Amino acid sequence: MKLYYVYILECSDTLLYTGITNSISRRITEHNSGLNKTCFTFKRRPVNLIFSQEFTNVNQAIYFEKKIKKWSAVKKRALAKEDELLLHLLAECRNDSHFRNKH
Repeated sequence: MKLYYVYILECSDTLLYTGITNSISRRITEHNSGLNKTCFTFKRRPVNLIFSQEFTNVNQAIYFEKKIKKWSAVKKRALAKEDELLLHLLAECRNDSHFRNKH
């Protein structure tokens, strides 16, 4: 069975990078070796893995990666720290049009 991983890296400048791979160790080595000069992480090395989640279905992995790429850094860090309370608070809608914000 082939496995896929969605991962979050913390770069040396504290920015976060989210990606998908079928080999975490290989991908982190690639990021840290700087093989691709156009990669987001190239000038932000070294990088450290702060989160990974395993999937057996590539479509589920792609869906999850796209979902968390849209998240704020604070929410990604809460996921990495498994801070369920903060994740819940950050998931609440804060738009002016949200029903809880109407008076």
